Amino acid sequence: MEINDLQGKLVAVLGYGQEGKAVAGYLLKHGIKPVLFDQKPWEKWEETDKLEIKKLGLNFIFGPDCFMELAGFDVAFRSPGVNPKQFTINNLQLTSQTKWFFEHCPAKIIGVTGTKGKGTTSSLIYGILALSLRGGVLPTTKQSSPDERLPRPSDALGSRNDTENVYLTGNIGKVQPLEILDNLNSDDYIVYELSSFQLQDLTQSPHIAVVLMTTSEHLDYHKDENEYVKAKSSITKFQSPDDFAVVNADFENSKKIGLEGNGKKVYFSRKQELAEGSFVQNGVIIWRSSENQGLEELIEVKDLQLKGDHNLENVCAAVSVGKILQIDNSVIRTAIAGFNGLEHRLEFVLEKQGIKFYNDSFSTTPETAIAAIKSFFEPEIVILGGSSKNSDFSELAKTVIKASNIKSLILIGQEASKIKEGILNTGEFKGRIFESAKSMEEIFAQIKTIAKTGDIVLLSPACASFGMFKNYKDRGEQFKNSVRNF
Repeated sequence: MEINDLQGKLVAVLGYGQEGKAVAGYLLKHGIKPVLFDQKPWEKWEETDKLEIKKLGLNFIFGPDCFMELAGFDVAFRSPGVNPKQFTINNLQLTSQTKWFFEHCPAKIIGVTGTKGKGTTSSLIYGILALSLRGGVLPTTKQSSPDERLPRPSDALGSRNDTENVYLTGNIGKVQPLEILDNLNSDDYIVYELSSFQLQDLTQSPHIAVVLMTTSEHLDYHKDENEYVKAKSSITKFQSPDDFAVVNADFENSKKIGLEGNGKKVYFSRKQELAEGSFVQNGVIIWRSSENQGLEELIEVKDLQLKGDHNLENVCAAVSVGKILQIDNSVIRTAIAGFNGLEHRLEFVLEKQGIKFYNDSFSTTPETAIAAIKSFFEPEIVILGGSSKNSDFSELAKTVIKASNIKSLILIGQEASKIKEGILNTGEFKGRIFESAKSMEEIFAQIKTIAKTGDIVLLSPACASFGMFKNYKDRGEQFKNSVRNF
């Protein structure tokens, strides 16, 4: 189906969030006036949003039962949070921004999925490509804007013209896919972060599919782990022999996804030596193109700004993509060494009075907090807690008890007592536990009583943010502001 095929048809946009807005804008640009649907009642929208919607001049149906009004529509673009399995309307053709983009994109797509690490890996790959297109010269010491168009001044990607661009999109990018679709050509590259929500109904796979650590998640959306893995399998399922599947060899679910489709399999690992692919050996990121061609040492782990063993998997994945695209090792090395992580994801904020502060506000599960805690050997002051996601904190408690370098815990929010109980029931914690802080200001008042030169202060809550904060971004921003005023 082409865009002109939508003329004269009843078209719906399901969910008017970030993706819904991009879809509506794309359709309006092409002379199609969709009807907007959203389950959030009209009276709960902000006034600025209401004004924006009214200016569009589109009909809209908002409220919990809005989807009951879809009978008679021809095409519906669903947002990721709208599960396609909930619709059984006859003759309704269901699509999405991601599905439409994959069906109409002339550029080469590098898709990245996994339970954790998608944003970091997508950004690393984007950084490698962007640097290569600049001729291997970093323009500044800061990370470039993710949606920046990058003219290609070198031949680092092979014999292609000088108008190539690379875009970072999907959940991590600042630009929505349909905002750039009309301007793309076959020489462009798209780095697309993909969730199971976006992948589940695709009928095409990216040219390079990156499958990171995949365990289980979103089981409130998917009925079980098998359905979750099946949804992600679309990233490789439709690949041809000319495509590539870059797969984490350390996780069974990742390998299951990687075996789908006919793409060439390229594995990476931080735990084992591989006959071919990228892996970690003796503190060095290695690339091996085949058993007979020896090893290429890309970069020493100590030279990475990214903290945490889990990030070595993300680096190995990005290295693999760079090597598939025949990008020079020096460019890959420079891009990876210069990458200091994403905002709110184990982000180094500042060093004040010899104390280093790390913002890992994106950590909303015990697993991510465990990974963050294990990233440091210095004395740690760890901020844990928040609103409930019904998480099991038993493994987190074991990690805290085993980590002899944790000198203090600051427990906050609804889950503070549950985390404390889990720790005290697991073993003897020799550090100091602070409680009762009701704001970031009170948290930092507690930090000031114990922090000393050489310490690490780590915000890695393992919980959702609601209650004390608007969201994880607000929590992270308040933390960073307090660090600056420390």
